Amino acid sequence: MTTSLPAQASGTFAIGGDLTVNRLGYGTMQLTGPGVWGEPRDPAGAAAVLRRAVELGVTFIDTADSYGPYVAEPLIHRAIAPYSDDLVIATKAGFTRQGPGQWTPVGRPEYLRQQTEMSLRILGVERIDLQQLHRIDATVPLEDQVGELKALQDEGKIRHIGLSEVTVDEVEAASKIATIVSVQNLFNLARRDAEPLLDYATANGLAFIPWFPLATGKLLGDGGPLSALAAKHDASPSQLALAWLLKRSPVMLPIPGTSSVEHLEDNLRAAELELTDEEFEELGAAV
Repeated sequence: MTTSLPAQASGTFAIGGDLTVNRLGYGTMQLTGPGVWGEPRDPAGAAAVLRRAVELGVTFIDTADSYGPYVAEPLIHRAIAPYSDDLVIATKAGFTRQGPGQWTPVGRPEYLRQQTEMSLRILGVERIDLQQLHRIDATVPLEDQVGELKALQDEGKIRHIGLSEVTVDEVEAASKIATIVSVQNLFNLARRDAEPLLDYATANGLAFIPWFPLATGKLLGDGGPLSALAAKHDASPSQLALAWLLKRSPVMLPIPGTSSVEHLEDNLRAAELELTDEEFEELGAAV
């Protein structure tokens, strides 16, 4: 199927049962400088990618206060506000940044509240659709971290709560404090450590948001394990990797990121690839 809105071909999922999005979304981490630090080299190009994503049917954009920090969220607001009614923006709080490539979890309730309030202001929204705890801080009781997000939810500042880089046990523990509707873990064709969590999410109707969904590098490069299969299917390796994720589970919401309009368009065409069961197994076995 070919459409001017390719993201629509990925099908839909209702986050928390009431936020329906096209399953193939867009992640904003690569819109920042090297090491996810500072401004992009081409701010106008970054804005163009965001606008093009929306034009191509993306209704789910994932970001975080720590991307930059305070770079990705302002870019979103400048590029695509006022937002369309069907656009869902998910953000995160819980990381501090000490420089390029440096990330330190901070889950103190007052910090999570401050960062949520900042995201509301910077994104220009009255309520955050999906606020995710970017990392559980081992030095702070989980009840205090998730409990503060629940308090913000009760105040109408957060619609839904999600978690990032967690285990099944941690999701179950957090679910005793607040309703958890999504999990975001590293997952791709080459890295499937989070498969138990994916199976749990699938069984319980939680959105599973795989970060680093393309496993860039040897997997997608010339001569990599997907090259021959991509040629066979007249597709790019990236498209095959994303199509595999979409077929893996109906709760899967891949968020491939890029700072290139060309790569964005290529990635979104993955939604139009319909893998057979045999092709799905072949891809899984190739890596």
